Amino acid sequence: QVQLVESGGGLVQAGGSLRLSCAASGRAFSIYGMGWFRQAPGKEREFVAAINWSGSRIAYADSVKGRFTISRDNAKNTVFLEMNGLKAEDTAVYFCAADRRRNWGTTLADEYDSWGQGTQVTVSP
Repeated sequence: QVQLVESGGGLVQAGGSLRLSCAASGRAFSIYGMGWFRQAPGKEREFVAAINWSGSRIAYADSVKGRFTISRDNAKNTVFLEMNGLKAEDTAVYFCAADRRRNWGTTLADEYDSWGQGTQVTVSP
């Protein structure tokens, strides 16, 4: 199982920006599909963004399209989530996930086999 460690969360005012990072262990990172999900209090975990192994195929949830950008640096075993124009409704714990069986970046949480511990993002109104 690959180890994933998220960082970069914090408290920000509405309209502000944050950049989340997810560092992965292992030499096979470059072939994994990677995703970001989030979970707000009392709500189910929801898809945010996904990226395929090369970065050529990307998907976003409608709620973040145009504001968030997912990217990856395979040389550094890291995937990023740049978040701009943050809103109060973006407040959640953000998780990164790795799919070692598929490399295209699925949007389905059940298809990811490795998860980080999460990083809290809080957006004040």
